[in-house]
Amino acid sequence: MSAAIIKLENTPATEWPEPLPLAGNTYEPEAYPLDALPQSIKAAVLDVEQATQAPLPMIATSALTALSLAGQAHVNVARNKHLTGPVSLFGLALAESGERKSTVDGYFTRAVREYEAEQAEALKPDIDNYQADLMAWEAKKAGLREAIKQASKTGKPTEGYEASLRRLEGDKPEAPKVPELIHGDCTPEALTFALATKWPSGGVISSEAGTVFGSHGMGSDSVMRNLAALNVLWDGGTHKVGRRTTESYTTRNARLTVSLQVQLPVLVGYMQKAGELARGSGFLARFLVAWPESTQGTRQYQEPDANMAGLAGFNARLTQLLNTPVQFDEADQGLAPVMLEFSPEAKEIWVSVYNAIESELAPLKSLADVKDVASKTGDNAARIAALFHLFEAGTTGTISGEIMKSACTIAMWHLSESRRLLNELQQAPEISLAARLDAWLIERCNEMGTNQISTRDVLQYFPSSRLRKIGDLLPVLNELTDTDRASLTSEGRKKLIVVNPKLLKGGESWA
Repeated sequence: MSAAIIKLENTPATEWPEPLPLAGNTYEPEAYPLDALPQSIKAAVLDVEQATQAPLPMIATSALTALSLAGQAHVNVARNKHLTGPVSLFGLALAESGERKSTVDGYFTRAVREYEAEQAEALKPDIDNYQADLMAWEAKKAGLREAIKQASKTGKPTEGYEASLRRLEGDKPEAPKVPELIHGDCTPEALTFALATKWPSGGVISSEAGTVFGSHGMGSDSVMRNLAALNVLWDGGTHKVGRRTTESYTTRNARLTVSLQVQLPVLVGYMQKAGELARGSGFLARFLVAWPESTQGTRQYQEPDANMAGLAGFNARLTQLLNTPVQFDEADQGLAPVMLEFSPEAKEIWVSVYNAIESELAPLKSLADVKDVASKTGDNAARIAALFHLFEAGTTGTISGEIMKSACTIAMWHLSESRRLLNELQQAPEISLAARLDAWLIERCNEMGTNQISTRDVLQYFPSSRLRKIGDLLPVLNELTDTDRASLTSEGRKKLIVVNPKLLKGGESWA
């Protein structure tokens, strides 16, 4: 049902004062560079967009993280001979509940879930044999410990039993490696333990990231430890956990993909709780951020393509990657991925982008306020390029200049989104919301040929749950009235927001 719109205000535009700019800096969102995606991935994204009508940037980012999850165990990427690392991606979508991220993720991770189920079924006999062998081993160990205990009590020699116990420790059965790729909302410690002891490649895919950013594990006492663990996993480093009462473990040569959706108020709360660590640790800087406009309220039913050939091709390729045997390091049982390198043309493009970013990090330059994110953009571009190459050409050959150009375009778009988000987080809530409300009012008025909208319509249709009560709307609206961008009036019992016509298309001609 469309909102009721009050038609043109009688006050001539010439009687309105010149609107003042809102306090604080705001960055306009840029259109997602859809054409930068390889054609086969772009086709899948468009299929899912048609089926879900979810925000396009969120869909594309979900496709990238699904590819990361399927491919991260197979390849690393080298920016030069001494600068190498994983291809894993961290994705973060800022969106309200109901944007259908779970549905979108379901489309792109279908191949992963089917692969997990097939592997669990195929390895069930090995698991059963392992359980039987482990029970037998534990029984022998218990018997030897009891024999040592009884011999000690009676003063008999225990050397033979002790030697047998040492030999038995070396014969402990090893659990079969069963691929477990998708993890639920778990603590960083539970995640690192699973990567160390079960399968060394996995992903956290969640449309309710409040349980990650707002969990007990992210409390003030443990936030530094947990942020460090997640940073190490993104870097592909070694993470050690020493325990007093349970088994200690080391996560080494593991890979982690993260794809989260979080509402802005939850992220704001996390930033307040984590303080300087949230950015100082580099945790948020590692994410490919997408903060798209909501599509809720515009998603009229459309019959989806019955075949969804683009998505089918995407999942078929992921299935091929998942069924490709993973290479392990025999020394530590961690992953041993193939190293992908840049072609000379790709290296030239990557260096050019890297240098362009670096030149904007100086004080008063355009990226000075997001140095943490900008410093990771080159790394993310290399990761995306390697994943595109893996998707299209496998583990052979070098990354082409065309692929690198596409990857850099996408990485730079995410940098723009991070700058827009971090700018919002640094502003007072009333200022940032006022800027969003101002843009929404202007767009809606231009669409409907009016300069008046009722407060009731704003509370119902504005795409943020932060303005659902009149008590929340009024202080934000004050920012617009103080800058002569709008005024608040009444028509009977109805409260109306009147937008300054000078902000609207053809506003100066209104009479």
